[in-house]
Amino acid sequence: MGWVERLHNKVVGLDTAPLIYFIEDHPGYSQQLAAFFEAVDQGRIRAVTSVITLVEVLARPLREDQSDLADRYREILLGSTGLETVSVSAEIAEQAARLRAAYGLRTPDAIQLAAATQAGAAAFLTNDTTLARISQPEVLVLSKVREA
Repeated sequence: MGWVERLHNKVVGLDTAPLIYFIEDHPGYSQQLAAFFEAVDQGRIRAVTSVITLVEVLARPLREDQSDLADRYREILLGSTGLETVSVSAEIAEQAARLRAAYGLRTPDAIQLAAATQAGAAAFLTNDTTLARISQPEVLVLSKVREA
């Protein structure tokens, strides 16, 4: 069983990098992520991310006047059925503060993890190896997960 199949019927927190890699067809990761996003699209995995992802994915397309790419990101983050983009509530902010205090995380990372935790995520998909020290939810670092 591969890493994607292990996530079926679970909530998975999604960091920004995997989404960028998939949408922008990163040569090292887009193929690896295809099965994950297909499972999300088919409802076998429920993905959740925070509005921080919207901030992070829109910055470059807006700076470089790539309105088509910005629109694509908006459509995926705000209009997908299998991917929920949550606002930062007071509860998420408080949980993020706890994560910052306990692990010394940067604010965006703490918010992403707190949003995933608040949504009941069993795992958090990222490519940030510094987040691997977090035990709950299970952090899956894309560069380290492989199909079995």
